[in-house]
Amino acid sequence: MIVKTPSKYFLVSGYSEGFSILNAFDGALMASGIGDTNIVKMSSILPPGCKEINPPLPLPQGALVPVAYASISSTTPGEIISAAVAIGIPDDETQAGLIMEFSAKNEERYVVDQVKRMVEKGMEMRKRKIREIKCISSTHKVIEIGAVFAGVVLWD
Repeated sequence: MIVKTPSKYFLVSGYSEGFSILNAFDGALMASGIGDTNIVKMSSILPPGCKEINPPLPLPQGALVPVAYASISSTTPGEIISAAVAIGIPDDETQAGLIMEFSAKNEERYVVDQVKRMVEKGMEMRKRKIREIKCISSTHKVIEIGAVFAGVVLWD
């Protein structure tokens, strides 16, 4: 089976508290707008020429949706958790872009800085000049059981 290469993408993020770690993760997905889909975790390549769109919300319930994402959860009250994704958009639109994901029990600024550096290094390894870096993040101070999520949804 050959799956069609996506031509569009959008960025999403969210955080939540929950009854359990899974409920908190589910809540973070709901907060990001993709909670009623079946997310399919993918590796980190943005297809050549892929264009950013506004999320077509609500997404079809039950749809299989490819997402490059970062998430983290915690059961430690007061702990700061953060997740971020960044996309390196190449100067040459015929080349693939690069998506990087990072999460940590740390401040949002740290996570965003790290994921952007990861994009820079990954594009450098590919010898691709970066036109732009796009990023989205989420952070949360845990009350009881918390989760954060940030993702790049590939769409067609």
